[in-house]
Amino acid sequence: MKLSRTDVMLMAFCTGLIVANIYYCQPLVILIAQEFKVSESHAGMVTYLTQAGYALGLFLVVPLGDMFERRKQILIITGMAVASLFLAAISHSFLLLQIASVLIGASSVVPQLILPMAANLSSDEKRGETIGIITSGLLIGILASRSISGSIAFLWGWRTMYFIAAGICTLLMILMAKRFPLSRPSFKGTYTELMASMWHYIKTEPILREAAMINFLAFGVLSAFWTTMVLFLANPPFNFQTLQIGLFGIAGAAGALAAPLVGKLSTGSNPRKNILIGLILQALSIAAFYYTGGQLYLFIIGIILIDIGQQAIHVTNQTRIYALIPEARNRLNTVFMSVSFVGAAVGSALGLWLWDSGQWPLFCFGSFAIILLNISIYKFYNNKFER
Repeated sequence: MKLSRTDVMLMAFCTGLIVANIYYCQPLVILIAQEFKVSESHAGMVTYLTQAGYALGLFLVVPLGDMFERRKQILIITGMAVASLFLAAISHSFLLLQIASVLIGASSVVPQLILPMAANLSSDEKRGETIGIITSGLLIGILASRSISGSIAFLWGWRTMYFIAAGICTLLMILMAKRFPLSRPSFKGTYTELMASMWHYIKTEPILREAAMINFLAFGVLSAFWTTMVLFLANPPFNFQTLQIGLFGIAGAAGALAAPLVGKLSTGSNPRKNILIGLILQALSIAAFYYTGGQLYLFIIGIILIDIGQQAIHVTNQTRIYALIPEARNRLNTVFMSVSFVGAAVGSALGLWLWDSGQWPLFCFGSFAIILLNISIYKFYNNKFER
């Protein structure tokens, strides 16, 4: 069957609400630190543990989409997310919350099963646009989750957010069971052969290697920002509370509306140029952050730029890898997204370290250095592909 516009919008809706599970914790760091009597930077561990869990789930679970029926797999994993979110909500110690955070990340990989399903059911000429629309839903979910989480935590406490998220995922399970199409796999081998094939693709597909490396660093910069900005805004000169910090996610969500346009452009004759544009936008965003001072308008401009830049990089790279080997889309996506979210986890940890070492200025210098490294990788592969 082919996807209708309604199917695509439904997938974008589910993708955004499920991926939000990974990011609800970011505005909650201050409140978690206060309840468990740990430092704010130590409480920030829940952010990169959740991302590390997501990377683990991507590596171990998502490849199975090429082996088993995807709708059934999506429902089972969403059920695991419900249990993990509930565990976080009732955590009586910081250690238990850390364990729950890893499990939440590992069970929130459903968007990376939905995207290959959508790619398989889309025509070649519509694939980039479809991926762009669903990715737009994903990005809006990521960014709006911070505003929602900050607001709910301010009014009713941080645990309430996890209870609500568990309820949302329960409702989504019912909706997906009724509306998602069956998606039959093409791989007939064993799990060992399935996993081994990914290493073969890494060795033989230079586009996959380039896309994964660039996304590793780009996600690292983005994640470092969203983790560190909580500390930046909670301290002088702003001294913002959780509710106010969460509202800055709205600026990023506005930038996410560019994803469908990027998806259309990524099916053009030279989609790689979108990657360079994205890297330049990320660099401009860091400049805006550095010069923010007490001028919040620069900070908001920087948020919009960094998120549009990330979309240009991510949607373009994902569309490029889906075009490589249609019957292995889940495995290609596993390599691509696992590397990306390892980058996100490393970026969160690095952002906290830069903050502890030199506060906001050192974060900006470190992030700019990573972007320059990413541009160098882009140029290296540009020369390689031209030859």
